[in-house]
Parts: sequence; C-alpha cells; structure tokens
Amino acid sequence: METLDPITPPPLTLFEKRARVMKALAHPSRLIIVDELSRGEQCVCRLTEAVGADISTVSKHLALLKEAGIVEDERRGKWSWYRLKVPCVLNFFHCVDNVLQAGQS
Repeated sequence: METLDPITPPPLTLFEKRARVMKALAHPSRLIIVDELSRGEQCVCRLTEAVGADISTVSKHLALLKEAGIVEDERRGKWSWYRLKVPCVLNFFHCVDNVLQAGQS
C-alpha cells in the first residue's frame, strides 16, 4: 500500500486508484449492496431483493465492487455469497454522512 509523504506529492496513480474505488461506490444500487453487506455475508439472491433489480443487474454491480476490491465472493451450490473484503469502507460512509449533515446546517 502506498503511503503519503507530507513533503513529496503522491504519484498520480495513487489518485487514479482512489478514484476507481470511489467510482465503484458511485451508484445507489452499489451503496445499497455495501450497506446490506455491512450486516454480514449475503447471498446474491438476497441482494437482488434489497436492490429491487434482477439478478443480472445486481451481478454486474457486484462485479464492479469486486473488481475495485470492495467485496469478495464464494460459490456455494448454485448461489454466490458476498461479503465486504474491507469493512473499513463503512468509515467512508460515516464521513459522507457527516458531510451531508454539515451541509444542512
């Protein structure tokens, strides 16, 4: 993991990597999925109910989240089960909520 040095500006690639993760989260359905997974591992069949979309659409969202390194999956029988790979992403949600609250003041 690249760390930030206060004197040397970080390489552009670090910002590009951060943007990739943020883009993966930048959709209401994917935010719902991450919120659902914050309560624990979920079957893709359950996530389709939470998002209110068909399995194909939810699978595409999950693939983006997986590619960004936010979730991981495990195949069990005919279903895939998903969990947060890095639960610290929820800290980002708390930060966003704080920004929203500050904007309402």
